[in-house]
Amino acid sequence: MWALKHFKKSPPPSPEYDKPWRPMDWKTNRQTFMATINDFESGNKDIDTLRVLLHGPQGAGKSSFFNSVNTALEGRITTRALAQSAFTGRSFTLECNTYKIKKKAGSFYPFSFTDIAGIHDDSSTSIRTEDIRKLLSGHIKDGYTFNSAKTIDEDDQKYNRNPALKDRIHCLVGVLPASTVSLMDGEVIKQMKAVREKARDLGIPQTVIITKVDEACPLVHEDLKKIYTSKKIKEKMEACSYTLGVPISCIYPVKNYHRERATDATMDVLILDALQNIVNFASDYVEDQVSSG
Repeated sequence: MWALKHFKKSPPPSPEYDKPWRPMDWKTNRQTFMATINDFESGNKDIDTLRVLLHGPQGAGKSSFFNSVNTALEGRITTRALAQSAFTGRSFTLECNTYKIKKKAGSFYPFSFTDIAGIHDDSSTSIRTEDIRKLLSGHIKDGYTFNSAKTIDEDDQKYNRNPALKDRIHCLVGVLPASTVSLMDGEVIKQMKAVREKARDLGIPQTVIITKVDEACPLVHEDLKKIYTSKKIKEKMEACSYTLGVPISCIYPVKNYHRERATDATMDVLILDALQNIVNFASDYVEDQVSSG
């Protein structure tokens, strides 16, 4: 009885590490990122715009990520890409939309984002992976309406028979929600891997954006700056790395702008950190392609 009465339960394990597992300077990085991105040039006179493709399951936050990048760069809430929630129905068609972002001086940043339909667990209603492969190679022009029933053919007016380097995708960015990354449907994983394999064959660099981090971790929900001390977020990133085969160093957790009515410096730091790396990878790819002939 004495032993039971005086027995003390062990405290629950801490949800965070003592030190950040990825360093981040929250105080100065926003200004540093903005200065670097504003000064960035593609490095090739024939390719003034680096092309970034966003892909992933429906509802992962692809359109919201572009809107968040646009918001962080413009310093105000923007909603240029129409963000969607869950899809219902048996068939759909959606356009291939490419967005550029204006600088305050009136010129454009030297990169663009291409937003496409989300991948579904039902291949009969999902965007066709063959179309995404052709988009990676530069065969599909902006404005093409994707059709889940059939892939684009060479007679389509939106088909580019002879794509140049400037028409290709220069960086493939997968977008996945942290809250459900461990529960991804097998068919979605299969389709995403098929796209990744095509990008690999073309030498196109790949990164992953992990969204909805605040929904996956109460610690981060309360304080976004704890994202790199959170054991839960690191666990989600490791699960993503294992599932898709993307190195953790190329995975970036962010919180997209969604309900906010004003910009947030901490959110911007994470978004701009991801953007800077994406653009650098795309630029490296173009340089490698040009130097290899």
